[in-house]
Amino acid sequence: MAKSHRTPRDVLALFHRAMVDKSADDLADLYAVDGVHEFPFRAPGFPTRFSGRDEVRAGYHKGWDASPVRLAEIHDVVVHEAADPEVIVGEWRGTGTAGPERRPFEVSGLLMFRVRDGEIVEMRDYMDVFGTYHATGRLKDVVAALGAQAAATT
Repeated sequence: MAKSHRTPRDVLALFHRAMVDKSADDLADLYAVDGVHEFPFRAPGFPTRFSGRDEVRAGYHKGWDASPVRLAEIHDVVVHEAADPEVIVGEWRGTGTAGPERRPFEVSGLLMFRVRDGEIVEMRDYMDVFGTYHATGRLKDVVAALGAQAAATT
């Protein structure tokens, strides 16, 4: 399917496929050259924004290549279409495994896309990063880092 013919729903489905495949390249190829991906929920170790397709590609390679998390499936997808035909919001829940022990885990999120000419020009990614930290056994370390950071600023 040509990029210009992809609807926002098509892009959402392809985005989810890239997540399950852990394909940073497939995911980045959904973006316009100057597309922006924002993470409004701030968390230690997570970026706040990727600017441009190349940053999306590099950022997701860095995160996914090192991550012990593997999504097996994305389900419970609820799509909300906006009055603006370029905008779509997709709620999702994913299940998979984490770590060498392949512990089962769940994670959820909400993605808000603006798709123009079949490419993502704007993305706001509201993912349960603390759920991911918990699934990977890193929650205690993150909480300790947040405590140290808070103590340093008071």
